[in-house]
Amino acid sequence: MTETLPVPGLVPSLQVRVELAEPEDHGRTAAGHRRVVPIIGGSISGDFTGVILPGGADWQVVRDDGTIEIDSRYSARGDDGSLLYIRAIGLRTGPAEVLAALGSGEQVDPRSYYFRTTVWLESSSRPDLANRLFVAACARHRAEVVYTAYRVS
Repeated sequence: MTETLPVPGLVPSLQVRVELAEPEDHGRTAAGHRRVVPIIGGSISGDFTGVILPGGADWQVVRDDGTIEIDSRYSARGDDGSLLYIRAIGLRTGPAEVLAALGSGEQVDPRSYYFRTTVWLESSSRPDLANRLFVAACARHRAEVVYTAYRVS
C-alpha cells in the first residue's frame, strides 16, 4: 500500500523583535561555555500582536567552533491583555569571521550565517497556537534578535 502524504508548507505567522541586554558570560561549565542573555522587551505581530515582556532570557551554550545553541524562554502580553509563552530552540552558526563580526556587534547580512529555531507557543486564550509547529528564520543585531516564525501546515 502506498500512501500519498501531504507535503508540509510554511505559512508566515509571527514577526518578532526581541530586545536584549548585554550577555552574562558564565564561562565554561559542565554543559560547555555558558552565556545567558537577558530579554528586556520587544514586540510581536501577526497571529498574536503585543509586546515582549522583560524577564525572559536566552540560555546559550557556545560550542568550540563558535556555533551557539539557542534556548530562549520569554512571554508576550497581547494587545487584548492575554499572555503568550514563547520558547525558541535552535542554532546560530556560520563562518568564523561572520560569527566574530556578530559577536562584536557589527551589522551582518543574515544570509551570511545560519540562524534557525523551532518555536513553541502556549496561551490560555489561544490554545490553537500550542497545537501547531513553528520554525523561524532569525537575524542577530547589536541589541536585538528579529525573526519571522512560520507555521508548518
